[in-house]
Amino acid sequence: MKKPISRILLINDEKLILKAFIKGLNDAAKSMENSLGITFIGVTTAREALQVLEEDGDIQAVVVDDKLYTLQSERKGTRNLQMTALELVQKISRFRPELNIYILIAQEQQDDVVDALFSETVDGYFYREERDYRGMYRILNAQLQEKARTPFYDQLKSYVLMAKDAWHTPGHSSGDSLRDSPWISDFYEFIGEHIFRADLSVSVPMLDSLMEPTGVIAEAQKIAAEAFGARRTFFATNGTSTANKVIFQTLLAPGEKLLLDRNCHKSVHHGVVLSGAHPVYLDSSVNKKFSIYGPVPKQTLFNALEQHADAEALILTSCTYDGLRYDLSPIIEAAHAKGIKVIIDEAWYGFARFHPAFRPTALEAGADYATQSTHKVLSAFSQSSMIHVNDPDFNEHLFRENFNMHTSTSPQYSMIASLDVARKQATLEGYKLLSRTLELARELRLQINATGVFQVLELPELLPDEVKHDNIQLDPTKVTVDISRCGFTVEELIRELFEHYNIQVEKSTFNTLTLLLTIGTTRSKVSRLYDALMRIAREGRAPRRLYQISEVPHFTELRYLPRDAFYCEGELVPLLDEEDRVSKYLEGRVSADQITPYPPGIPVLVPGQTITNSIVHYLVSILRSQKHMEVHGIVFDGYLPCLRLLTATEEGSLRKLS
Repeated sequence: MKKPISRILLINDEKLILKAFIKGLNDAAKSMENSLGITFIGVTTAREALQVLEEDGDIQAVVVDDKLYTLQSERKGTRNLQMTALELVQKISRFRPELNIYILIAQEQQDDVVDALFSETVDGYFYREERDYRGMYRILNAQLQEKARTPFYDQLKSYVLMAKDAWHTPGHSSGDSLRDSPWISDFYEFIGEHIFRADLSVSVPMLDSLMEPTGVIAEAQKIAAEAFGARRTFFATNGTSTANKVIFQTLLAPGEKLLLDRNCHKSVHHGVVLSGAHPVYLDSSVNKKFSIYGPVPKQTLFNALEQHADAEALILTSCTYDGLRYDLSPIIEAAHAKGIKVIIDEAWYGFARFHPAFRPTALEAGADYATQSTHKVLSAFSQSSMIHVNDPDFNEHLFRENFNMHTSTSPQYSMIASLDVARKQATLEGYKLLSRTLELARELRLQINATGVFQVLELPELLPDEVKHDNIQLDPTKVTVDISRCGFTVEELIRELFEHYNIQVEKSTFNTLTLLLTIGTTRSKVSRLYDALMRIAREGRAPRRLYQISEVPHFTELRYLPRDAFYCEGELVPLLDEEDRVSKYLEGRVSADQITPYPPGIPVLVPGQTITNSIVHYLVSILRSQKHMEVHGIVFDGYLPCLRLLTATEEGSLRKLS
């Protein structure tokens, strides 16, 4: 098992003093308990310090002299202040907010320095003259130990090792029902002993309650909030899909307005139904060449905020599945000026806090709520997500009631532990791992382009025309590859990569593949992917004509609240008549369901929306396409595809939206 390495950087321009501090502290580290591998290094200038912090991902804390001078002239012997401690602390905090920062001060300057830095991210102060190296080391070690603590995981592991007899749920009783079974013991062996022993229940009080945490879960959530820059953080074991619904039901009463990107995840649209909200759907931008859907144009958002100043909330997805990030700060500022809460679905961007290349995060840009799929991009189990709250008007009781409405009373404890562990890793080595991921992303782009057949699409190629001047940024860990010259259809290429090269990609459009790099991506994986693409490129196949489905039709009139329409019984009406022609009887009718082709996962219809002939033709063209595409929400009556629509009587009983 690898041992951790933790370096602490001292910044002091007096070389002899710096040397004495480094020696004294390293001697203390060698003679005292040091399970985290703490060593001390030093630099004499602020510029060197910032360079070391950029290059060394093992730096865990910084000790800054309260005044840093530099010699201006050897002859004159004059000295200039390099940078105040306040300025340096601010730079370090902006660059790597996960680091602990301490200040070395002279005792007589105590009040001035402490007062100046009181509101900054400073964890403590040491007196320069005391030279209590062992005392300093104890404090620095204790603080790092606290940051490395995983309260829930530690308690779970401790309980499992107690080997208590289980007279409570779950039924497998620590795996005993599987272990000696001639039929299913292979599952026990495949999954592993500890996953069953750690699969416990609310019958174990020492593991706390996810529904009303007061112990180790509460502690773990508090540490996570500090790590991600939130006032409050809540662990979710039903994925970000449920997290979005919880926030909606907390902020929105039936009939209250919500502004939302039509391209939001389907959980957002389901949340609209559950909350009874009145949605104002905003069409996203579209890159027609590659069938990639981008952010809502900034001006569209500003216009919607002006037109619907009575809205309670705005929800956007940043970054998108393809890695496109909004310029969030001006949008959030405009929403807050109208008293509108902002929710950002950061499902694909939960790592961003831990490297300056990805910031600002949604919370740093001022969002009131951010939901993150920790399992998608950090080291948590599937379905493990976090809800981060910075809303100054946060109603904890109402939130808790909605959270408990959706969460299971029997949560999977391994998921909670994985959230605790994922936070620890992101805090202590996130910068280092993300720096490696960025380097691998750069290498992969060069290698793919070097095939001469496959091409990585960069921001200018990905951006739809409507948002080219909206200061959109690209997350480089999402790599979109144009495959149009390789001689395969996208389905054939995915199958070729899977069957012959053991490679599974994230997603595709008719002429692109999306590759997702994470902190788990290795150089070996990059090399194998490059080898596969280069071999395919060298086959020299002639380009194929690739089938492109038509663009998703623009949103039409929302005639009734989605919740009201969804809970009607409705009637099934075929998309085609008896002679397999497109039905003429759907124009003007109202859908009772959400109809979503996947990919791209954008609803063509939502409950309460008016149907047009263009929508019907679009759905029929997808169903008839040789390219298989899932279409969620269509009902098949035998082989006949149907939509569930409101009846005339039901429409007469519902209140129309103005």
